[in-house]
Amino acid sequence: MRNGDDLEGFDGEASSTSMISGTSSPYQPTTEPVSQRRGLGGLRCDLDYLRGTFGKIKLAEVVLALIAFICIETIMECSPCEGLYFFEFVSCSALVVTGVLLLMFSLNLHTRIPQINWNLTDLVNTGLSTFFFFIASVVLAALNHKTGAEIAAVVRILTSLYMTHLLLN
Repeated sequence: MRNGDDLEGFDGEASSTSMISGTSSPYQPTTEPVSQRRGLGGLRCDLDYLRGTFGKIKLAEVVLALIAFICIETIMECSPCEGLYFFEFVSCSALVVTGVLLLMFSLNLHTRIPQINWNLTDLVNTGLSTFFFFIASVVLAALNHKTGAEIAAVVRILTSLYMTHLLLN
């Protein structure tokens, strides 16, 4: 066991009295304090994007794709169902992909992956969605039974074309 003489410490070792009292401790903090992160890694909703023109258009695209999907899902019977299934696939795909892009832009997640040209990705998504909605609407219009839900789903193409026109101009 150590006696009082041993409390002075060895060469390179701090004495136990200074460690306990802390008045003349040679140990100082060497790292900077860690900042507290809020939420999931500092995610914040970018309200400026959502209030801007592109945010409003992207939100409208998501809502219109959801409306088109709901309209097509309310149809209970069909005899040639291929047009219905294709329109259902296009509207669901547009809803999911455009919704993910809306989240990416509104939460500023696109800045964390700078290798992707997000504006080009958004433009290609909008163009492809418009093209496939146009094809699906033509097929559905040619094969429909003139129900209200089918007509509402076909009218969705006009809004998609208008949105593309707004984005390009």
